[in-house]
Amino acid sequence: MENIDKFKKLGIEGELLRAIERENFEEPSEIQEKSIPLVLEGKDVIGESATGSGKTLAFAAGIIKHCSRLGKLQALVLVPTRELAVQVTKSLVQFSEFKGLEIVPIYGGVDINPQMRRMRNADVVVGTPGRVLDHLERKTIYLAGIKMLILDEADRMLDMGFIRDIEKIIRQCNPERQTLLFSATVAPSIVEIAKKYMKGAKLVSAKNMVDPTKLKQVYYDIADSEKFSLLVHLLKNEKSGLVMVFCNTKHMTDFVAHNLEKQGLDVSPMHGGLSQNKRSATLEQFHVGRAHVLVCTDVAARGLDIKGVSHVYNYDVPIDAENYVHRIGRTARAGSEGIAITILASRDYENFSKINKRIVEVERIEAPKFEMIFVERKPRRESSGFGGRGSGGRSFGGRGGGRSFGGDRPHRSFSGGGRGFARRDEQDNRELSGRGRSEGMSEGAERRGGFSGGRGRSEGRRSSSRRY
Repeated sequence: MENIDKFKKLGIEGELLRAIERENFEEPSEIQEKSIPLVLEGKDVIGESATGSGKTLAFAAGIIKHCSRLGKLQALVLVPTRELAVQVTKSLVQFSEFKGLEIVPIYGGVDINPQMRRMRNADVVVGTPGRVLDHLERKTIYLAGIKMLILDEADRMLDMGFIRDIEKIIRQCNPERQTLLFSATVAPSIVEIAKKYMKGAKLVSAKNMVDPTKLKQVYYDIADSEKFSLLVHLLKNEKSGLVMVFCNTKHMTDFVAHNLEKQGLDVSPMHGGLSQNKRSATLEQFHVGRAHVLVCTDVAARGLDIKGVSHVYNYDVPIDAENYVHRIGRTARAGSEGIAITILASRDYENFSKINKRIVEVERIEAPKFEMIFVERKPRRESSGFGGRGSGGRSFGGRGGGRSFGGDRPHRSFSGGGRGFARRDEQDNRELSGRGRSEGMSEGAERRGGFSGGRGRSEGRRSSSRRY
């Protein structure tokens, strides 16, 4: 009862209080304490808080207080990715169980018709900007009467190029609405949004959920040909819980996941080139512990609340310090210890030098002795389908490399580093409603809904210059 009293003091009552009691919440988080009283008063709020800090409950409190089971749209929650739309919807359904609100997620990559049918009786919609715009154009969603607009992970949406889409959506909303904006960082672009579309917004900020005293950051500096072999050694010999291995591209994610699985590890890949059903199933496996290692691109570093991660590995070094911080923020959460490990090779030096200027806590340690690993190259895959001639083959990961017969003539390949790719595969996941090619936006972006990858492409280039 003492814990429930803490939520009562914030102004929470009735159906939401019953849901909180059922979920056995211990006490309000910092962002909840600071924002919920303002939200319940009907104020516009900018909440600065990290993923996993409890902000969903903060805006759920307002939705449950101000919305009723009417069968017409009263609140819209905008989120950057399909996974986050599903995650937020699940949380809102739990919080509103005793209120009986009809909450519908809408996002691209799936058939739009079932969404259209469900939205006819929706009280709350959780959607990605592209798919919301698609419904607006089809006149299957009306925002002129909504009471609340919530922008969740706003910085991520702006990073993904959704600023124009968001502004188009906001301009069609009820001007008398309450607007809530939650973001990991309050950048100048966020401030501009607030000035243009919010009224007397109150700024509240919560400290990072990651405990720096419990997070250890280290890196290994090794030869290009040793990169994958060291990763295998560390995964097999470190005492760990759930593990996230970050790569910069979809192709590298598939390569690493495939070869880790060959080494007997419980692995699942996660990137924007996979179908929505596959991505959802992968997250579920990882959440319940059926997969020990999640190999992923940065789509999994932002927004998703993944608990119990003990180790984060940077197999590829991210392009900037912000992405590095978000990656390592997946561990050392809520009082638990964690470690972030970067496996550095020559291709990573440029990115790492930029990060190391801002992140001073990263310690270099000597690599242990480890066995060199035989790796198998998978055909290049892009959204769906596989590449043509020359994209398959196998290679040895020893110091001297090995001969790989991937197509119509042999070429040399290594399991270590190399220069990597000039083109970022994350940019191949722009989603259109069956209209044109899928290129140009960062991974997870869903512009105008539609099918993941659009028409897609099947690439059969020889990969002789690509090394791992």
